[in-house]
Amino acid sequence: MTRRVNSLSIVIPALNEERFLGGTLGRVGAAIEFAKEREPALGMEVIVVDNASTDRTSAVAHEHGAQVIHEIKRNIGHVRNRGAHSANGDILLFLDADTLIPEQLIHRVVEVMNDPDCWGGAVELVHQPKRLLMKLYLLYWRVTGRLMGMAQGAAQFYRREVFEELGGYEVEFYMGEDVEFYWSVKRAARKQGKYLRFLTDLGVVPSPRRFDNWPLWKTLLLTNPLVILLFRRRPGFWRGWTHEVPR
Repeated sequence: MTRRVNSLSIVIPALNEERFLGGTLGRVGAAIEFAKEREPALGMEVIVVDNASTDRTSAVAHEHGAQVIHEIKRNIGHVRNRGAHSANGDILLFLDADTLIPEQLIHRVVEVMNDPDCWGGAVELVHQPKRLLMKLYLLYWRVTGRLMGMAQGAAQFYRREVFEELGGYEVEFYMGEDVEFYWSVKRAARKQGKYLRFLTDLGVVPSPRRFDNWPLWKTLLLTNPLVILLFRRRPGFWRGWTHEVPR
């Protein structure tokens, strides 16, 4: 049994991302065209949630034909939820503003979500840092993440009704809200005999700017699961992750 997906909304939170957003939206545009060729009736929209940027983030989004909404609260879960609230699609596809996607991605997500038993999923991240130590560290996390069933918010997708029923991303967390929500949906799906799909046949490429520019100790500290668990409710602790990003 299949239930055809009628519409899909791409939600992209963005804070001072004028340098990277254009590349991301260019790839999104190509993926929309690829999907449209195969699903002409599929409705699609792109929503950029400008998180009080002080650069040309909104202008870049407009130049690429995206809908722009504004959110001043600096909390990534709140920003993603704000975009979802404004979206019209049956499926919500969340992407980071500095993440490049393959042109087949949207079509692949639609294929997966045509199965009504699939409540959502995520896409494997393919990190491409320059430094060997970072490559090894991120490879370790790639393997560990698969074993632990982790999926980060750089590319996650959910049925709209599931997202709304489960309340969206946790707004009390300033780090790790993406993995926590993925796990929450996965647990709820299993109770109903449903499932999430983690796509490994395609990969998305996040910007390696943190890993290429930050000292190793800072990366190890801010990506440590125990540190995230202990400090995820403290916005001041995560200012370095959100505000001190190489632009």
